[in-house]
Amino acid sequence: MHAMTLRLSPGDDLRAALDHAFRAHGLSAAFVLQGIGSLSVARIRYAGRDDAAELRGDLEILTLAGSLSSQGPHLHISVSDADGRVFGGHVTPGCIVRTTAELVVANLPDARYTREHDAATGFAELVIRPV
Repeated sequence: MHAMTLRLSPGDDLRAALDHAFRAHGLSAAFVLQGIGSLSVARIRYAGRDDAAELRGDLEILTLAGSLSSQGPHLHISVSDADGRVFGGHVTPGCIVRTTAELVVANLPDARYTREHDAATGFAELVIRPV
């Protein structure tokens, strides 16, 4: 495992930036170990819902974790608003960095992650293969 740290800037789309870093570094399997920072917009899909909720304002990233594959990121996040209320779920496109986001990503060079349809769940699920 090799860890790399990313710092995102104001206006960056969190999900898109992680996907770009995965591709730009030529990775085949990676995992977001942690992320902190702030967002001005959070688009989060809650459990059991089809559509994302959009939160706007001064939002703090409390946790961020997930897998990165050639089919795109699968990320979960928790954020708090200016009143300390916490929201969490699946990261969708449109989570916009407010001041900064500091992310630690683990590159797993001996693995290849893909997402393939799983008949048991009905979703595209993580498949792990050795390289």
